[in-house]
Amino acid sequence: MSLKHPKIIVVALDTSSRAAGVLEEGIDLAQKLGGKLLLVRAVGIPHEIPAEALGATPNDVPEILARVAREELARRAAAVPAEYLHGVEVRTGVAWQVICDEAQAVGADLIVIGSHGYHGIDKLLGTTASRVVNHADRSVLVVRERVAKQA
Repeated sequence: MSLKHPKIIVVALDTSSRAAGVLEEGIDLAQKLGGKLLLVRAVGIPHEIPAEALGATPNDVPEILARVAREELARRAAAVPAEYLHGVEVRTGVAWQVICDEAQAVGADLIVIGSHGYHGIDKLLGTTASRVVNHADRSVLVVRERVAKQA
């Protein structure tokens, strides 16, 4: 495993405003270092329930959530130059565990994930990013949201 020439970089994405910056950082790394990106999205229940799932039977909800996530991830993947895209993966489960499992499954050299706010329930349970950092068996790059500097 080499960070100088990573073969596969897992980019963990969600629906937050930080996702675009995380993807940009992943693309930049792939272009500079020659790796390919695997975009990963974990779908959790009940955190993300689209309107169409509200009228569905309980058995249909996970598939609806996964389909909506695949559509959103496909839109994000369109921003990645084809030569730098390894693939996309949407899985239902606990986000940090899905991310770590996917990185291990594909033999990723690096995980790129956005930082999240650390307040409220996160102080008690921990953030997805902190859990990935603590549980991943490979290097993790945490991308902070850029805040505009005041003049």
